[in-house]
Amino acid sequence: QVQLVESGGGLVQAGGSLRLSCAASGRILSIGAMAWYRQAPGKQREWVAHMTRGGSVNYADAVKGRFTISNDNAKNTVYLQMNSLKPEDTAVYYCTAQTVMIIGGLRPNDYWGQGTQVTVSS
Repeated sequence: QVQLVESGGGLVQAGGSLRLSCAASGRILSIGAMAWYRQAPGKQREWVAHMTRGGSVNYADAVKGRFTISNDNAKNTVYLQMNSLKPEDTAVYYCTAQTVMIIGGLRPNDYWGQGTQVTVSS
């Protein structure tokens, strides 16, 4: 009913930049917030950044000052600009849409994308 598609991942050298995009589609009435998580090999998934529909943002300490989350509400799309990348940023990055109301839905739900690989070489 709701699909999230991430794009923009890839291989970059340390110090470089990447911009991830995540577009939500489907029978969407509203999205409360969108966020990015990441999961490195052998580690648990961790929260990276969060942005509400109203524009309130928060970042994990590990990325604060280097990553910027932004959105386009009209397109149900969220972006993650990643600068000054480090090898420890290597992970699969996942997008999530939170508190999503869909047409005909009885209650809000959260949805996840399939992830996009980001690899930072030293």
